[in-house]
Amino acid sequence: MSIVYACIAPHGYEIIPKLAGKLFEAFEETREGMKLMASTLKRGRPSTVVIATPHGLRLEHTIAVVTAEYCEGTLKAHGKSVNIRCKCDRKLASSILQLARGAKLPVVGANFGSNEGPSSCMPMDWGTFIPLWFFGGKPKTAPERKIVIVAPSREIPLTELVRFGEVISDAAESSDKKVAFVASADQGHAHDKNGPYGYHPASLEYDKLVVKAVKENNLKLLLELDAEFIENAKPDSLWQIAILSGVLTRVPLKARFVSYQAPTYYGMLCADFQS
Repeated sequence: MSIVYACIAPHGYEIIPKLAGKLFEAFEETREGMKLMASTLKRGRPSTVVIATPHGLRLEHTIAVVTAEYCEGTLKAHGKSVNIRCKCDRKLASSILQLARGAKLPVVGANFGSNEGPSSCMPMDWGTFIPLWFFGGKPKTAPERKIVIVAPSREIPLTELVRFGEVISDAAESSDKKVAFVASADQGHAHDKNGPYGYHPASLEYDKLVVKAVKENNLKLLLELDAEFIENAKPDSLWQIAILSGVLTRVPLKARFVSYQAPTYYGMLCADFQS
């Protein structure tokens, strides 16, 4: 089998209705975009979702591949909380690790708790949690779909992350399952002078370039951006998008722009890639 669906999905907690509080309406466009992508992913019937997160294990100069048996997390906001627990696809994670090591990429397998069983459970970061809340992680409605979590390091050259995306696609191709790939990614984080990163015009410029790359179905446009420009724009998307670019090198899927908005200090893009 192979990659049957891919997407760029934001992870602002306000897109989860129960956690939105007074910002429910402000995030509605992105929330509807996530619902549309979730519906499209479901039609592809993947048995495993591989998700690349910028907020999981932060290992210097290393890509983490979660090898735990489960992953679980809770998010809280405005006095409300939501929880999800997912079963990990250890077989596919092992295949990704083996192929990545064979390609001499800087990867490491990461477990948590015990080696196996219910206590082998990686704490789930919000970059993983929020897309999976839409893509099949809710306890009462979760399908048998499993997950693989990967966490790229920002110290690694983008060219190596592209190669890692190719490895993910190759591992999916050699498996007996349909796989979806999710690049969990918010865009520029300097849209508001009152936000935690202040204001810089590079954030809007960067976001426009990402939208352009999606609409032109050419994510490689983003791979040679100036380092100072990236620092000023403050995205957390580029590294996961680089992995996605590698996935798409192996499995050419057609891009669909779904939505973009920046209701607070960071930009949120919903875009997917289908056959």
